[in-house]
This record gives sequence, structure tokens and C-alpha cells, in this order.
Amino acid sequence: MTRIFNDPADFADEALAGFCDAHSDLVRQVEGGAVRRNRPATPKVAVITGGGSGHYPAFAGIIGPGFADGAVVGNIFTSPSSQQAYSVAKAANSGAGVVFTYGNYAGDVMNFGMASERLKAEGIPTENVLVTDDIASASIEEAEKRRGIAGDFVVFKVMGAAAEAGVDLDSVVRLGRKANELTRTIGTAFSGCTFPGADQPLFSLPEGQMGLGLGIHGEPGLFDTELPSAVELGQELVRRVLAETPSSDSKRLAVILNGLGSTKHEELFVLWRTVAPLLREAGYTLVMPEVGELVTSLDMAGASLTLTWLDDELEQYWTAPALTPAYRRGAVGFDVASVGADEAEVDATAAADYSSTAGSRAYAAQCLQALGTTAVLLRDSESVLGDMDAIAGDGDHGRGMVRGSAAAYDAAAVASERGAGAGSLLAAAGDAWADKAGGTSGVLWGAGLRAMGERLGDEETPTPDVLARSVRAFADRIAGLGKAEIGDKTMMDALLPFAASLEDRISSGIGAEQAWAAAAADATSAAASTAELRPLKGRARPLAEKSLGTPDPGATSLAMVFTAVGPHFTAVPVPAAAN
Repeated sequence: MTRIFNDPADFADEALAGFCDAHSDLVRQVEGGAVRRNRPATPKVAVITGGGSGHYPAFAGIIGPGFADGAVVGNIFTSPSSQQAYSVAKAANSGAGVVFTYGNYAGDVMNFGMASERLKAEGIPTENVLVTDDIASASIEEAEKRRGIAGDFVVFKVMGAAAEAGVDLDSVVRLGRKANELTRTIGTAFSGCTFPGADQPLFSLPEGQMGLGLGIHGEPGLFDTELPSAVELGQELVRRVLAETPSSDSKRLAVILNGLGSTKHEELFVLWRTVAPLLREAGYTLVMPEVGELVTSLDMAGASLTLTWLDDELEQYWTAPALTPAYRRGAVGFDVASVGADEAEVDATAAADYSSTAGSRAYAAQCLQALGTTAVLLRDSESVLGDMDAIAGDGDHGRGMVRGSAAAYDAAAVASERGAGAGSLLAAAGDAWADKAGGTSGVLWGAGLRAMGERLGDEETPTPDVLARSVRAFADRIAGLGKAEIGDKTMMDALLPFAASLEDRISSGIGAEQAWAAAAADATSAAASTAELRPLKGRARPLAEKSLGTPDPGATSLAMVFTAVGPHFTAVPVPAAAN
């Protein structure tokens, strides 16, 4: 378990700061992550990796010549926000465009996608390359739904080396996607990992068993099986990966035997003693194989096998030199233009000017109270929500909701002090929630609050009808981003019934307070009913069977919050001048 920490909520931030200090010759910390200490002497494509913390040396550990130009660093196992991705890209961009590359997880796709749109709007060519190497997470017919795990490393390396060689943006993207299409990974876990401050791992296994098909965000394997000998395990891993050999004539493989955090190098070498001969017997030449920790999962005990079928083009970049804090290969001699640590960075905290009516400011005070109630409620419920999420996910939902709601309240308090109306206050809260919580739920809650604020505006005091329409705006924005529907076992299973119930009751003349309370009861019932569903979206989808019997944590937390904030949102505001 993780034993060295201060406040567990600060663990990822403190780890990043320590890493950047220890490797200050190669990296420098910027808002949202880290970038190379030295910029290229001439413009080159900036390859930006990213995702949650807890996977070291992925992702910040591979920043440097021949590899990544920067890494966007989220909280543990949590997608970084779009603001973080934007800030790192701005710091790393040298004039030839940016490519984000990351594992195929809903939160990452949303946040990096939104950052890309923002960069493109500013005239910076930006692309995205998703990694989908995990053969256990979806069938070959639905390969686009697969997760990215240790195959990330190969795809990132190919792209980074190609960019270093001066290849243009379109070619870097093409090479990354080709590497991904030719990469396959299978992993197994022997024990779960433990968050800083937690006294129990995210999952446990019966004595003498392992979980085959693990995820790198603390997810358990897709099914448990008896723990085999090293020879039997090697045979199983090789058999499963070779069963998915892509349509390729290549007999040359990049191979990674990866440790997940607690499995020692000596154990991996014992496993390699079976893996390597089996691959050679199958007719393959192993090209610069790697055995060690490259994409970890905190302190998880486990291992994964990654194969990439190489052609001449991919092999050139797989074997190219690299110089990073955690990974070095070959003789590196790159031309760089040095910059100081005080280089100007993106100012994401510029103050806004607010123009609002007294009535809207009075309602904004109630919105602030609602956000304060939310932050306290979620802080008290963190462990319950985390345990619920760990059944078939990565266990980070509680922590992400705590971080997001606390940041939202703080930002709303600042906006209130500066005279924001209800709309601007909720928009500021939403932006802060998305920025600090990260992950899928973070970006969705943030976008929903912003949409609610945009509908309320800073001029009118909301009538019950306006309140219902603002909730509908909240729901519609989240539905548009998440693409989930009722029955997918997501937060939408509680949100859509709430919005519909509120609209129906208010349109029939029921008062806002009573309508909200009834709608919250409907949402609570709907959230509980998700226990009977199999997830069709998000990280829990590959572990659908394990989630049966457990309500969806996103739907549960939404119902809890909407129940608690009703009295604040439905009370009639009294402008300060009337007191």
C-alpha cells in the first residue's frame, strides 16, 4: 500500500512537483503537467501524452528528446481536465502543431477533445491518437471500444521518435494510428492497488487466484482463475495475444513484459524465460524487447504482455534514441534552444467582470449555499462512492467528486464576492469542477453546471419554469457530451428522470419546492434501480457482470446531490437591498 503521503488529496500534485524537481535538467512543471526543459531549436510536432496519475513512468517520466514533448497529469486514475490539456499543449507547442495521445477512456476523450477544439480555434493544428491495445476489454469486432493499457508505451515511442526526426503532423498521426492497429496487450493482476490514505485495496482476490484481463486504473480482471506457475502464465499470455495476430506479414515484434507496480523485475525475468522462447518458436524476431515497469497501476501486483508487429517504418522509430527521466535508449544528440523555468505560461486565471441584477445576485447566494452543501455531502460520502465505483471501475468516483465540488464552491465564492449573478456563478463553478475533478464525471458535472448557468443568466430571478428549463439545459449538455441514455448504467439513469419529473410537476402547477423534492425522490429510486443493469458505457463496461447488484455510483451521487440542494435552488431569493 501507499505509505508516504501528506494529505491524500494532494498526493498527485505533490508527486508531480517532486518529480519535476528531481529531473529539472529534463523537465519543467507547467499548469496541468510538465513539458521539456529545453525547446527544440526549430519547430517540430509536439507529442503530448497524458492521463491520470499512478502509472509512472507513464506519462511524465517519458518526457524528453526522442519521446514526448509534454505530459498532461490528472489526479490518480482520473482524466486531466481540458484546461490542463490546453495549458500543457500551449507550453509545448513550438509551431508545427500538437498531437494528443492517450488511452481510450471516456473522460480523456472528452477532455482532450475539448482542448483540441480550443487550440484549433486559436490556429494551432491539433490531432488526437487513441490507444486501444487491451484485447480483454472488447471483442475484435468492437476494437474501437478497447482500453489503452501498456501498449500506450509503444505508440507514444513511435510518435515521439517520428516527431523528433522532423516528420509532419499528419505523418506522426498516421504512424501512431498504425502502431496502435498493430499492438495487442493482455494483462493479469495478483492483487489490487491501494489509494494513498486508503486502508483497503480497490479489489482483492481469493487466495491462490489471479484476475486475467485487468485494467491499469485499478480495475480487477475480467475473470478470476487459479494462479498458475510462471511457465503456465507465460503460455497463457502468449497464446491469448497471438490469437489476435493482426493482418500483417511481419515476423518482427516489439515486446514489452510490463510490471504493474509491485511485481519485481526478478519475477518478470522468470516469466520472460517462458515468453521469449514461445515467441521465437512461433517464428518471430524480438526487436529491442523491454522487461520492467513502463505503465504501472500504483502498487498493483501484476504483469502484462504487449506485442507490436513491426514493419520497417515502425521499427525505425521504435529503435530510435530517447533521453527521458525514466527511459533512455541509444546515443542521444539533439539540437535544442534552451529556455528558462520562468518562461511565460498560459494565464488561466484572468479575472472576469460581472454585470448582474440585485435579484440574480440574491439567487446566486442561494446557488453558493447549494454548492457548499454539495461539497460537504460529497466529502462525507467519499468512501461510500469510492467503494461502489471499485466494484467494476477504478474506485476514483468519490475522490473526483470531492475534488470537483470543493473547487466549484471555492470558485463560486470568489465569483460571488466580485458581484456575479447566478448564471456567472454557476458557470465559474462548473469550469472549476471540470478542471480540478478530471475524469468523465468531472467534465460532465462541469459542463452541466455551466449550461445551467448559461440558461439562468445574470438578469432574471428564476421562476419555477425557468428553474425547470435550467435543469433541462444541465441534462441536455451532459447527454450531448456523454452520449449515454437511460439504461446504460450511468448518471443519466438518475438525471433524465429528475429533469422530466421536475418539468412535468411544475408545468402542472405544483410549487417548485414540492416538485423538486418529488423529482429527487424519483431520481433516487432510479439510481437504486441501476443495480439491476449492466453498464454499456464507461470503464465499468468491460466488467459488466461484476457490476450487477451494485448501483451506478454516478447515478447515486447525482441523486444524493439533487436531493440535498433542493431547498437552496427552490427558495424565493430576497435581494440584499430588501433586507
